[in-house]
Amino acid sequence: EVQLVESGGDLVQAGGSLRLSCAASGLTFDNYAIGWFRQAPGKEREGVSCISNNNKDIFYADSVKGRFTISNDNTKNTVFLQMNSLKPEDTAVYYCAAVDPWYSSYAPQWTRPAMYDAWGQGTQVTVSS
Repeated sequence: EVQLVESGGDLVQAGGSLRLSCAASGLTFDNYAIGWFRQAPGKEREGVSCISNNNKDIFYADSVKGRFTISNDNTKNTVFLQMNSLKPEDTAVYYCAAVDPWYSSYAPQWTRPAMYDAWGQGTQVTVSS
């Protein structure tokens, strides 16, 4: 059973930075992907970024390009989301999720929550103006 645990959410002022972590366990296949999603109150869950464990596939939502960076530490099965230049509109609960196994042909669907096999419990990010 795949388990994902997020950490790093906090209250930060606009323009600040946070780094979220997603620790994964129970992954079955050699090639998998971890995605970050966020959900603000009253809004749909939104794909933020995704990375395959071999780093061949990396994606960002347009709203975070140039501000957020996704990376992984395969020795620890952990994926990070470095978030810089945070804006109040980045306020949301952030979730990580796993696609296991991952194929590059899945790329056009990386923002679809239904593609993901397992989810973490979420971590709150609040950006004050």
